[in-house]
Amino acid sequence: MPPKSILLVKEAWSEGAAMSDQLEVGGVEMHKTQADPDAAERFITEKRIGERIRRLRLKKSMGLVELGRHTGLSASFLSQLETGRVVPTLRNLARIAMVFSKDLSYFFESEPVAIFRVHRKKDRVRMPQTGVEPPTYTFESLGYMVPDRHMDPYFAEFLPLPPQVEPKAHQHAGYEFLYVLGGELILRHGDQEATLGAGDAVYFDSGTPHSYHCAGSKPTEALIVTIHQAPAAQPQPARPQASAATRPAPGVAAPRPNPADGR
Repeated sequence: MPPKSILLVKEAWSEGAAMSDQLEVGGVEMHKTQADPDAAERFITEKRIGERIRRLRLKKSMGLVELGRHTGLSASFLSQLETGRVVPTLRNLARIAMVFSKDLSYFFESEPVAIFRVHRKKDRVRMPQTGVEPPTYTFESLGYMVPDRHMDPYFAEFLPLPPQVEPKAHQHAGYEFLYVLGGELILRHGDQEATLGAGDAVYFDSGTPHSYHCAGSKPTEALIVTIHQAPAAQPQPARPQASAATRPAPGVAAPRPNPADGR
C-alpha cells in the first residue's frame, strides 16, 4: 500500500486543489506541478481578447449577428466573449481571426502603449555643437524622454560668428525641418543658399551636406525636427531594347563601327 503522504498528494490532484509554489510531503520538498487557475485567469484578462474582438468588429462596421454568420458562433456567445464573461477556445478564436484576416497570435501580442511625454523647460539641458570650436549653435532636445522615437525635435540658438570663421557643414540620413522663431539665419544646402527670417521654414534632405550661419548681430532661435528616414532609392531608367531591325541574327556578330566613317 502506498505511503499515506503519496495518497494525500493524489487526492489533492484529483480534486483539482490549488497547490502552493513549494509543498513539503513526507519531509521532501516538491515543486508545483499544476498551473495556478487565478494566474491563468489574470493572463487572459490582461490580453483583453474580448476588447480586441470588439474593436475588429466595429472597425468593419459589423454587427454581432453578422459576425456569428461568418464564424458559426451565436450572437449571444460573441456578446459574452466581448464582455469577458466567457473564454474562447483556440478553435473559436481561430474562426474569428480568419474573418478579420488576422493571425492567431494577434490576440496574444502585447498592445502598443500610447506615448505621451511632457518635457519641462527646467528639465532640459542646453548642449553646444560638438566637434566645432567655436560652436555655431547650442541646442536642447525636446524629445529625449521618448524611447525609440522616429523623429528628434530640438530648440536651437545660432550664435553670431567672427567674420573669419566659416560654419562647418555636416550631414545625416533622413530629412530635416527648420522653423525660424526669431532673427536671421543663412542656410547652405549643397550648392544652394537661403536667408531665412522669423516665420520662415524649410524642409530638406539632410543627407546632403548643410550648414547654418547666424546672419545678424544677435542670436537666431529656431525649432528643428530631424526625421529618421533614409531617402528612397531613385529608380534607374530602363535601358532601350534593340529593335528587331537592328538586332543581329543569332550566331552573327554585330558589325564593328569603322573609325573612317564620318570623316
